This record gives sequence, C-alpha cells and structure tokens, in this order.
Amino acid sequence: MNQVAINKKAQRQIKKLPMHIVRKLQKWTEDVEKFGIEEIRVIPGYHDEPLKGNRAGQRSIRLSRAYRAFYIEHNDMIIIEVIEVSKHDY
Repeated sequence: MNQVAINKKAQRQIKKLPMHIVRKLQKWTEDVEKFGIEEIRVIPGYHDEPLKGNRAGQRSIRLSRAYRAFYIEHNDMIIIEVIEVSKHDY
C-alpha cells in the first residue's frame, strides 16, 4: 500500500527516545505499510491531524501525550516521510 521512509534527522531523534515511544512509531509504520495511510488516519489512538501555520502541508500523530511524529506525503510515489519526532510543548 504505502511505504514509510524516515529521514536522517528523524532517525537521529529516534535513537534518543524512550523505547515505548519507538515501539509505537514502529507499530504505526507497520500499520501504514500494511493497511494504507487513509485507513490508519481514522484510528482515534493516533490522533492524526493536519497542521497549520509554518507546518502547513505536514501532518502529525501522537506517540504519547508528550511525543509527536511529524510527516509529509509524497503523492507521486505514495511515500510517507517521517520528518521529525519530538517532545511536544504544552
């Protein structure tokens, strides 16, 4: 269905994350590749949402209350690129 790519910046960030956050991102990646991004977006636990402002064109998912993964879609090849995983400021 879809292919998920994790860019170098996100790969470096993932190395510093708690293991339960890494596992949730891995689960999301597997689900996207197996079922497609459209099916996964409707799962309430991920809180997939489009972003506004300087992040317009990007989407985010919640990995926990504190952590989010930001991604963009490349429509020409159906590739989801995880561009950042970071602690969300509240």
